[in-house]
Amino acid sequence: MTRPSRYDAGMPDVTLRGERVVLRPAGPDDLDRFGSILEEPAVARWWNPPPPEGVAAAWLEHEADAEVFAIELDGRVVGSIQYAEQTDPDYRHAGIDIFLATDVHGQGVGTDAVRTVARYLIDVLGHHRLTIDPSAANERAIHVYSKVGFRPIGILRQYERGPDGTFHDSLFMDLLADELR
Repeated sequence: MTRPSRYDAGMPDVTLRGERVVLRPAGPDDLDRFGSILEEPAVARWWNPPPPEGVAAAWLEHEADAEVFAIELDGRVVGSIQYAEQTDPDYRHAGIDIFLATDVHGQGVGTDAVRTVARYLIDVLGHHRLTIDPSAANERAIHVYSKVGFRPIGILRQYERGPDGTFHDSLFMDLLADELR
């Protein structure tokens, strides 16, 4: 059985513009580029073992309530960012996940992309709280999220299986609307 795709869910096509990046809805035409980025050793080390259909295909086929964007810098796809919403009024919030090509690491691209999605989630979709859960060992990602205003909440012990098949800790972080930088 195939899970429903966001392409079948009637999701709106929204393009977001940051200071340097353009975030446009991702689609099947992005699969090869996403795959090549996710195979870069400095990127692949943070992702789960690939499912049979491949990690890029799995990324595009998130739950129907997830919105997946291609991150463009100067017209070139350099990564992807997605958000998923918890819409229950008593627990309403959104979570973010991102990956970037190694050649743009350390250039502020991730910060711009995360900040752009966070502003959209807060200002347009009305979320008061956002979450993200990088590997506890991913210092680069934690630094980026902290620059946007995310704060560490706690360690999720043996939370996620890594490419080597072992479970590793993640750092649970959140950001309240008035903390966005």
